[in-house]
Amino acid sequence: MSLFVERRRPALSPDFLLRVLLAWVMIAALLIVTNLASIIAYRFPDPDDALRLVQVRDLLGGQAWFDLAQHRVDAPGGGVPMHWSRLVDLPVAIVILSLGWLIGQGPAEMVALIGIPILTFGIALLLAGRIAWRLVGDEATGFACLAMALSVPVIEQLRPMRIDHHGWQIVCALAVMNALMARRPIVGGWVAGVVMAVWLSISIEGLPLAAAVCGVTALRWLRDRHDSAWFVGTLQGLAAGSAVLFALTRGMANLSQYCDAISPAHIAAFAVGACGATIMARVEPLPRFAQISGFAIVAGVTFATLQGIAPGCAGDAFASLDPLVRTFWYNGVSEGLPIWHQSPGVALQIAIPPLVALVACLQLAARNGAWLRRWWLDYAIILFAAFVVSLFVARAGAVAGALAAVPLGWRIREWLRSARNLRRPGRRVLVMAGIALALLPAMPLTLLSMARPAQASSGESPILASSCRIGTSADLLNELPRGEIFAPFDIGPELLLETDHTVVATSHHRGADAMRMTIAAFLGTPDAAHEALKARGTRYVAVCPSLNEPTRYRAAAPTGFMAHLLDGRAPAWLEPVSVPGDGQLNIWRIRD
Repeated sequence: MSLFVERRRPALSPDFLLRVLLAWVMIAALLIVTNLASIIAYRFPDPDDALRLVQVRDLLGGQAWFDLAQHRVDAPGGGVPMHWSRLVDLPVAIVILSLGWLIGQGPAEMVALIGIPILTFGIALLLAGRIAWRLVGDEATGFACLAMALSVPVIEQLRPMRIDHHGWQIVCALAVMNALMARRPIVGGWVAGVVMAVWLSISIEGLPLAAAVCGVTALRWLRDRHDSAWFVGTLQGLAAGSAVLFALTRGMANLSQYCDAISPAHIAAFAVGACGATIMARVEPLPRFAQISGFAIVAGVTFATLQGIAPGCAGDAFASLDPLVRTFWYNGVSEGLPIWHQSPGVALQIAIPPLVALVACLQLAARNGAWLRRWWLDYAIILFAAFVVSLFVARAGAVAGALAAVPLGWRIREWLRSARNLRRPGRRVLVMAGIALALLPAMPLTLLSMARPAQASSGESPILASSCRIGTSADLLNELPRGEIFAPFDIGPELLLETDHTVVATSHHRGADAMRMTIAAFLGTPDAAHEALKARGTRYVAVCPSLNEPTRYRAAAPTGFMAHLLDGRAPAWLEPVSVPGDGQLNIWRIRD
């Protein structure tokens, strides 16, 4: 029996909007309640969120639109140019500007910190729900929203205080899938291309999925010569959109080639690909072998263009990273590591929903015909690409989880329908267990850990990422003469947010020289650290003993500078500064 749903069904009907609105309101309320402690404590999920707010403050404070440098990071070295996009700053800045004059700067910032991620989640729900509404029906729309709400990788990127760019990547991925539903190939292709340009402008991590989308549009052309506009429009939209966005957000003053953000080399490669696709379309009809060869030539020339202009950008963008920085920073960022470096619970949450959704896509393709069969096969290809990327970069599991929500919504609906018709309670329980595992794959591990007897303490205190609150000591820090603070990377952004001081480094790889100096100083002897800091003119040292980063340095160098600080053996050239609170933040003044 065909599951065909008329795709000309109104995509934004009142009934659909009401369903998504109700789901969004309930999810938003739940997110606010469950994150209330973090909101009250002004605790950011990640240091990047704090630095994002610093960037917005700098913009509103008069820093030039095209000046993306953090001038208070490695100030003696001229600051650190950031690879971030102003597109993500805009929503936060607009909220603060709109409300600041009415309720004050601080409350306006809090509204933005809570409201922007919640709004982003609402847009993502709307886009995922629109696909389900048009293709698999009313009931599946609600279940697709439920699958989004229960996806831990998605929630991690869309909860309150999470104002960094990852939530917008989810929105862009779902917007591309909506564009691929368009009735007119040239319109759908251009919209998909422009949205991908926005996506890549926000984060170049989307490049593998952009390649997968271009591959799907090429496949559509292979299947039907009348669909050539999909491939041509997508590449044209990607090239034109990338050029316009680069001009609007980066400007033409700095045309340096960077591998961690869209640069002139990428735009040139996209333009070459778009020109090749356009030429292919002009000489149609081509024999099938010539058509396939044409696709290969376009892909090869595009890659060769990027390789010729910026050779390092064709491979690992972090390949040239200093070995010390790679070992103690890059390899320690859990969300950037492959899935096999994650805990079993996290790995299951990343892997299981997309795998179930992939099977559902193939089942949908098998049960339908004509364009709808092809659509679900295309969806499966892109979802599979997202899943593969998530295996190598764990944080990419958010995009895979969001894409999985639509076929999961249909699969849950079918399971529930079959459960209603089952007469044997045992089989019904099995079906319900399957639904629970698809939505909450780590639940068995959670239940197992709860069932185990409590283990005796090993004597080691837990390492809490939230135990060090810079804000509680902000007044004291701001009373100190302004100067550079030498601190671990993870507290650098909050020091910038809460004080007027500068910091040596944060965890942002374009400041790799200062990052290497920081790591080497913490691992080296106190005397070597003194010489390095004296040469920079650094005035203070700050450490949060309970965080992960300091303990890694002590474990690697038990006699190093950090080990001395954590063990209460600060060298004589450091003068302790009395800090109010629970002792989670230690400050020293460097003696002249």
